[in-house]
Amino acid sequence: TTFSPSDLKNFLIYTLTLFLSNFNICFNKPCPLCDEAKEVLEPYKKRFILQEVDITLPENSGWYDKYKYDIPVFHFNGKFLMKHRVDIQKFEDRLRKLELQSEGSQ
Repeated sequence: TTFSPSDLKNFLIYTLTLFLSNFNICFNKPCPLCDEAKEVLEPYKKRFILQEVDITLPENSGWYDKYKYDIPVFHFNGKFLMKHRVDIQKFEDRLRKLELQSEGSQ
């Protein structure tokens, strides 16, 4: 399936890579909930690497098909974590668990 930029205007996925794990956030602009999510996650930015992926590209159409009506959507380690608003407790729990696993394997 080919999508034109006008059909999928400004849809993005942000991938947060922490150690060997991924935290995906699907974004749309303008999107107040997306902006809020980025602000809430700001204090954690030193604990992950942010990579931006444009889901308007044909190779990313699966993300668009799956989440076009539910942004932002959050995945952690490839599994659904939350949508619409950041559940900071859930996010912190997953982050802490991953960091403990990483420390234990050193």
